[in-house]
Amino acid sequence: MLTERLQVLLSRAQRTRLEAEAKRRRTSVGALVREAVDARLHSVPLEKRRRAIAEIKAMSGGRYLTTATLERIVDEERERPLQRIGRRARR
Repeated sequence: MLTERLQVLLSRAQRTRLEAEAKRRRTSVGALVREAVDARLHSVPLEKRRRAIAEIKAMSGGRYLTTATLERIVDEERERPLQRIGRRARR
């Protein structure tokens, strides 16, 4: 929940760029500013991020799925509740 209000002065060019980007992404200027703050000030501590990167780099083996396979699995999972509803309606 957002509870803090902050007033920031920008140049006209900065505001124009923010508004154009917000429109392009179909989001608000405020959402873009919050995203930029989180990206710049790292909501996750730098050392924790470095540790995670090192752990990922150290991984070997394992099962890796292609994008097409992942999309198929997601589609199947989305259809399951619809199939259950269809079965209930036929009873």
